[in-house]
Amino acid sequence: VQLQASGGGLVHSGGSLRLSCQASGSGSIFSISPMAWYRQAPGKQRELVASVTTGGRTNYADFVKGRFTISRDNAKNTLYLQMNSLKPEDTAVYYCNAYQYLLPGGWGQGTQVTVSS
Repeated sequence: VQLQASGGGLVHSGGSLRLSCQASGSGSIFSISPMAWYRQAPGKQRELVASVTTGGRTNYADFVKGRFTISRDNAKNTLYLQMNSLKPEDTAVYYCNAYQYLLPGGWGQGTQVTVSS
């Protein structure tokens, strides 16, 4: 499975971005896997941002509740993260993968999000 995250960039504080994560070579594994977005800031450990079950139930880390929205399109093997009201502390590389375990192929390529104050 190859995971390719995209949509990152440089935005001002208060701005918005929409991240996408395309899973390829996965067959049906994407559609049967709970998925999640993670992020890793410089010098910090990777942390869970949000997750979504196969049925669409979502859960968010406290630090993004009310600002970020996770969604998925199983027909397109794509995971999304709508990020609003961005803060400088949201600056990190964002990755997608399965929730609580890794899909075959590991983390894949993340996308850099930089929020300026």
